[in-house]
Amino acid sequence: MPTPNRKRPTTKTADKGRARRGKPKFCIFCAEHAEWVDYKDTNVLRRFMSDRGKIKSRSNTGTCAQHQRAVATAIKTARELALLPYSTRTFAADKPGGRGRGPGGGGRGRPGAAPSGDGAASSATPDAPSAVDAVSVDIDES
Repeated sequence: MPTPNRKRPTTKTADKGRARRGKPKFCIFCAEHAEWVDYKDTNVLRRFMSDRGKIKSRSNTGTCAQHQRAVATAIKTARELALLPYSTRTFAADKPGGRGRGPGGGGRGRPGAAPSGDGAASSATPDAPSAVDAVSVDIDES
């Protein structure tokens, strides 16, 4: 057990001396000497949106603060004019596994609920007859 007077370094102080890996990020609007961000240029604006329609942050896109504000305003204007969607529709098949409540949902459903399907029929093997098949009706015509 460590002594109580010893402090653990935080991630910010531990990362100060490390060099940043990967490609350096830069503002594409500053590099092109753009005077404004055009709300009608949806191909450029889609680059600053996530697949779900959210506006990406500066740390993800690399834009400077001034152009990030202009990008956000342009995206909002394009949304109002129906050039860009507010959000996109997501389906259960698009989500990564284990997050939904459907079959194979990771067991996060309601307590006491059947895991999937209609309960008894899903627990039976395919070769065994179900309860409906076991009952036979004999009709005598005498």
